[in-house]
Amino acid sequence: MVRLWGREAKWVLANYVDAVGRAKQSALLVSGCWGVARHGNYTFELLCTFCWSVPAAVGYAPLPALVYPLFLLGLLVHRCYRDEDKCQAKYGKAWNEYCKKVPYRMIPYVY
Repeated sequence: MVRLWGREAKWVLANYVDAVGRAKQSALLVSGCWGVARHGNYTFELLCTFCWSVPAAVGYAPLPALVYPLFLLGLLVHRCYRDEDKCQAKYGKAWNEYCKKVPYRMIPYVY
């Protein structure tokens, strides 16, 4: 038994065929951090970037300091959609089940 955050871990088993044609199986985790949002790692990356940039934006150069966080926001939101398309193509029905169990992409209860 595997435990995450003090509870038994839950997942969705996904069968797929790899590029060579071999049948494979993956576990799509719906517990812990990955049960909160499907791409939470992108959200944390954006938060870190924002925290690094705000001190420079407040004191020195507001526009140049905010260019990188805005660029990264666009990049990661677009990447989120690309990742979701790839996972849908790879896992099919298992991905749909996973999306029902973890409905938020990046920010819980928002997006």
